[in-house]
Amino acid sequence: MPLYEHVFISRQDLSNAQAEGLIEHFSTVLKDNGGNVIDNEYWGVKTMAYKINKNRKGHYAFLRTDAPATAVAEMERLMRLHDDVMRVLTIRVDEHAEGPSVQMQKRDDRGERRERRA
Repeated sequence: MPLYEHVFISRQDLSNAQAEGLIEHFSTVLKDNGGNVIDNEYWGVKTMAYKINKNRKGHYAFLRTDAPATAVAEMERLMRLHDDVMRVLTIRVDEHAEGPSVQMQKRDDRGERRERRA
């Protein structure tokens, strides 16, 4: 089955438990349609670059999945209909990276940045 990575942003006025409940809800939708959630991460509340539906912040969540296209389409359809979900991004990947995502890594573990040019 194809591998996917999903990031979705939910409303800022949800509690952390409700935001994590959305991860469980959409994971169940995938599993019911023949997919498998390999890993999920709750990134917390982050400030967005621009307002979405009058919200300046949002709860970010990340899923790594192994699912057929029909299961992913059904999950995305339900995310678009859900009132608490503001944005969804799904990409197909060739393989999943090992370990935590870049958002969850400590700043020291990320490696050095390139030098700025003067």
